[in-house]
Amino acid sequence: MSQPFIPVITSLLETDLYKFTMWQAMLHRHPAAQARYEFLCRNDAEYPLAELAPEVERQLDHLCSLSFSQDELDYLASLRYIKSDFIDYLSLFRYQRRFIKVQTEGSALRIITEGPQVHVMGFEIFVLAIVNELYFRHYDATTLVEEGRRRLKHKIDHLKQFGATPQEDFSFDISDFGLRRRYSAAWHDEVIETLARQVPEFFKGTSNVHLARKHNLVPIGTMAHEYFQSFQAFGSVRLRDFQKAALEDWVQEYRGDLGIALTDTIGMKAFLRDFDLYFAKLFDGLRHDSGDPFEWGELAIDHYKKLRIDPTTKRLVFSDGLTVDSAIELYRYFGSRIQVGFGIGTSLTNDMGVQALNIVMKLVSCNGASTAKLSDSPGKTMCDDETFIAYLRQVFDHYQ
Repeated sequence: MSQPFIPVITSLLETDLYKFTMWQAMLHRHPAAQARYEFLCRNDAEYPLAELAPEVERQLDHLCSLSFSQDELDYLASLRYIKSDFIDYLSLFRYQRRFIKVQTEGSALRIITEGPQVHVMGFEIFVLAIVNELYFRHYDATTLVEEGRRRLKHKIDHLKQFGATPQEDFSFDISDFGLRRRYSAAWHDEVIETLARQVPEFFKGTSNVHLARKHNLVPIGTMAHEYFQSFQAFGSVRLRDFQKAALEDWVQEYRGDLGIALTDTIGMKAFLRDFDLYFAKLFDGLRHDSGDPFEWGELAIDHYKKLRIDPTTKRLVFSDGLTVDSAIELYRYFGSRIQVGFGIGTSLTNDMGVQALNIVMKLVSCNGASTAKLSDSPGKTMCDDETFIAYLRQVFDHYQ
């Protein structure tokens, strides 16, 4: 007897905010771009992910049947940086099943989405949430949720103890960045509701637009690596200038909103060479997503000082594998020198006593040309074109 179908995704709002912000920018400025994204699991799963393929197919069929409700569109329209023509576009939008394929290679699961970038770029977060939830349905839910609640209580107790101690000059703000690798949609909802109720002085928002709306929280996010990588392939942009072009397009699109720039598409040092006085004044701050966070923060503060910008007027957002403990440690180190924020992901939404999946779905080509991320952390590069990687390293003097 077949199992009843339980959809993982029930709303097209249940994605990260930066998917909407990048989507709008691409629709307005590069609507003809063609892109290819590929799914990858970076760690060893407890059982073959290939076994999930038939159910992933069913979930994708369901995803592609969804559309935005008027209430959802009204919520997006209430965000001042979302433009009316983008809302009109979304009112007609549906994900197209023909642009995404599920395959298996031995025990591995392969998911590839390819087509117009403004049609396929949104699949990423949904695919990751679907694979994660299907994978963990094979475990005993009662046991995992009980352990998850115990661990969440410990985090909240720690935050309350921290709150009773003297604080640095700037506030300690945490947000949820855990949609893509969460245990389940129901657990994600419970985590957000619990944090918002018990530690509202610290918990400021979530990247999950659906849950931000549901719990009256601030939706958090700006841009991801795919945004920068796309500019590596645009024929109108020299490779050497792709970061500057991406930043300039963002400034023109958002005119002062969404001012946190991601720094590690080709490493922090190469980013700072392009992040001159013009951009440093226009952007509110920077986001860390790989490499040593203390070294990264020192580089950022030093860069602002060299540009004669007071670091206390800027903000650093840390988002690489954070826990409550590591966020507090970084706050104690930087919190009197520069504004800070912390996006905590898997540690909030999938700390259930079993190993989480380290899954990604990355842009690998745009307009038929390879794209790559040269991370500040080993093992995060995702590109099969070794010639392009070598060329990118040479152009930006990135030989880590």
